[in-house]
Amino acid sequence: MKFDLLLFDPTHREIAARARQAELGGFDGLFVAETRSDPFQALALAAAHTARVEVGTAIALAFPRSPMLTAVAAWDLQSASDGRFVLGLGSQVRKHIERRFSAEFDRPAARLGEYARAVRHIWGAFQGEHPLDFHGEFYAFDYLTPAVNPGPRECGPPPIYLSAFGPRMFQTAGAVADGVFVHPVHSLDYLQAVAEPAIARGLGRADRARTDFAVSVTALCIVADGDGLGGRESVRRQFAFYASTPAYRPALELHGWGELGDHLRDLVRRGEHEALAAAVPDAALERFCIVADGWADAIATARQRYAGVADRVGFQAAPPLDVGADVSVTGARVAW
Repeated sequence: MKFDLLLFDPTHREIAARARQAELGGFDGLFVAETRSDPFQALALAAAHTARVEVGTAIALAFPRSPMLTAVAAWDLQSASDGRFVLGLGSQVRKHIERRFSAEFDRPAARLGEYARAVRHIWGAFQGEHPLDFHGEFYAFDYLTPAVNPGPRECGPPPIYLSAFGPRMFQTAGAVADGVFVHPVHSLDYLQAVAEPAIARGLGRADRARTDFAVSVTALCIVADGDGLGGRESVRRQFAFYASTPAYRPALELHGWGELGDHLRDLVRRGEHEALAAAVPDAALERFCIVADGWADAIATARQRYAGVADRVGFQAAPPLDVGADVSVTGARVAW
């Protein structure tokens, strides 16, 4: 099982220190989400400050970008990291795509699946495996002159992970991607009841084995001695924000928390954002989050919880930079 650090909106000054933290602490990857800034820029800095860990987007928004632009950005980072880049793509939700980016959102699972296939085709053209000639339902590419072709990479193309939550997107990921990112509002029961069967259907349709595919779960961690993003109240606020989104209600409903999701959504509709966290009981946090005495315990708990289910675990709240051995996957004392 691999362990990753997942950063939300890191500053350019912070990213170098986080890269050292991941590298020296024995983590396997450093992933950056797309929130208020461009994750590709942050990862260019991370690649320059690491030599071992994988670096990737978790996730970059697909639909506001042409697959060609995404393919070029990923191609550059694959080269800059000497083959350590992972391209994570996601659909986001309709409101953001249509109203924040003025892009199309219809049939997101089909669109994202074709998007991933288009990116792979473009990379094949860069590698000289075939001419650029992709014509799908949503995207078409057939013009690539030598002047704008970045050319082949010795390390080859990076893997593609798709973000998924519902069965249709899990199935799409299994059919077209190398891995999947699972949203933090999940439980072990949800993974086994919803994600695993849908991924298996997708893999079956593509005639691929489960060993060719990586399930990466994002974990919300409540650390008893933690502060900042690892503190209970901070996690409570983050969980409340996520759980107010209707798309994540099925996971709540599976454990009898469907009405909590409805209540949180009503609070958002009324503009009562400050009341969200107070509405989330500890019992819900303990069901969906990792509760640990320290970061070392969080790693051990995640390893036990997801054994045989997930291939990698990403901690959404990066541990403080001055914790030292408590955030080492290997248990060795390190200094950032």
